[in-house]
Amino acid sequence: MRPRVEEVRIQGLGVIDEAVLELSPGFTVVTGETGAGKTMVVTGLGLLFGGRADPARVRPGADKTTVEGTLRVDPAGRAAQQVLDIGGEVEDGELIISRTVSAEGRSRAWLGGRTVPVGTLTYLAEDLVAVHGQMDQQRLLHPGKQRAALDRYAGDELLKPLRAYEQSYKRHKQVGELLAELTTRARERAQEADVLRFGLAEIEKAEPRAGEDAELKEEAERLSHADALRGAATTAHTALLGDPMSGPEAVQDAGSLVGTARAVVESVREFDPVLGGLADRLAEAGYLINDVATELAAYAESVEADPARLSAVQDRRSTLTGLVRKYGVDVAGVLDWARRSAARLTELEGDDDRIEELTREHDELTERLTEQAGELTRIRAGTAERFGEAVTGELTALAMPHARVSVEITRSAEFGPQGVDEVELRMAAHPAAPPLPLGKGASGGELSRVMLAIEVVFAGADPVPTFVFDEVDAGVGGKAAVEIGRRLAKLARTAQVIVVTHLPQVAAFADQHLVVEKAGDGSVVRSGVVALDREGRARELSRMLAGLEDSELGRAHAEELLSLADAAKAVV
Repeated sequence: MRPRVEEVRIQGLGVIDEAVLELSPGFTVVTGETGAGKTMVVTGLGLLFGGRADPARVRPGADKTTVEGTLRVDPAGRAAQQVLDIGGEVEDGELIISRTVSAEGRSRAWLGGRTVPVGTLTYLAEDLVAVHGQMDQQRLLHPGKQRAALDRYAGDELLKPLRAYEQSYKRHKQVGELLAELTTRARERAQEADVLRFGLAEIEKAEPRAGEDAELKEEAERLSHADALRGAATTAHTALLGDPMSGPEAVQDAGSLVGTARAVVESVREFDPVLGGLADRLAEAGYLINDVATELAAYAESVEADPARLSAVQDRRSTLTGLVRKYGVDVAGVLDWARRSAARLTELEGDDDRIEELTREHDELTERLTEQAGELTRIRAGTAERFGEAVTGELTALAMPHARVSVEITRSAEFGPQGVDEVELRMAAHPAAPPLPLGKGASGGELSRVMLAIEVVFAGADPVPTFVFDEVDAGVGGKAAVEIGRRLAKLARTAQVIVVTHLPQVAAFADQHLVVEKAGDGSVVRSGVVALDREGRARELSRMLAGLEDSELGRAHAEELLSLADAAKAVV
């Protein structure tokens, strides 16, 4: 089952207040008087499939534009799977898409009942619809668009080589930029290397150790207060064990006092176990006093006032402070800077080797790109010939029997993201005319037919389920208009075609005819979009032909057009 658009609801868009379009699977035309809102139908479809949101299109007095579409899709097809992958729903092959645009420019989108980025609608539309507004003819004149059109026609034959080229091009660009940086910044990198070498040499000469700054600080404090430390230790020792050189009048030391207390308690401990326990604790206190006093004596002997050592410690601390000021918050930070700088210096000193390696890779990539670009050119050249012949054949059917479309491919000197090919569509309006770029060789009406011819060609090579055209027949009339209607009818055999037209010759070929009616106040209400029956079609075609719905001559001509179209469609 081919996907198609079943229904579109539009609210608050341009002159449209509210409109409902029920679309047939074949060829549907939308007609109406100037200003009735025909183009807004195409604009609404464009919004539905991710088109640019323009808040100026919101109907005056409305707070937002809303477009909702119901699509029929294959539940097992790619479009349905894309919706399911993002958490949306497809019920019985029916997919609901919705888009709103506020008067302030905010845009929101829903797909299968789930809020999605607007870009998701654009991605989905690639497999579902091709919307052609009046500006698409001008876009076709851009060289990049013409190359994209040719590549699209080439299809799978070009796709794999193009992907391989794009990967090589991306790496080639990265390597080229890195090479340019390495060579143009050689002076700056050399200066950076010199700074790193100086710092590493300074640190290496000082040979700092982790934690050395804390150790030196402690030693400096001890040396600076050596006399006070020794005096305190000696005084404490005397207080605990006494001074052997003092006379009998000396104050008793702590050891003697504890010993006296222990002796008194020991003499009566046998009379009370509690007192015996206290005697044991006094014994322990005596042992502790002796131990502490011994260590105090040893400490007092170890402490020496050493001015030379103190000077050396202060000099070392000054050296480390200088390193910390330059390279880190402490000695550990200095050592970390040295490790990182050594690695960076190794990288900088290896630039020459790196440049040589990158140059070799760049040359290899250039050679590979040259081969891959040549393959792309070969495929495009073959495709260009087939494409030109196919479009020319379609133009013959569109009442341009002498026109010939060709594709000019020239190679640029520089590699580009899609190769080295510059593609230009040219047209010779008659055998004696030289092939000229489309913008110079085709009039407005001819350009419309060229675009239609290209879409018809694409429909055979890369079919899209739904085509939407806004006045693709602009600038043409008469026999050419009849032929455009015939080709659109042919396209509708394999795809859903929706066309906004002002030409009765095109409208006559439609399978379904919708007319947008303008209300008295210039707006379009729900009932303003009407599906016409055979009689209604004849009346609308008469209006389009003669400007008068009830003109007998116009009605006769309209009936003739409808009969002609019916006969033509029977053999399309």
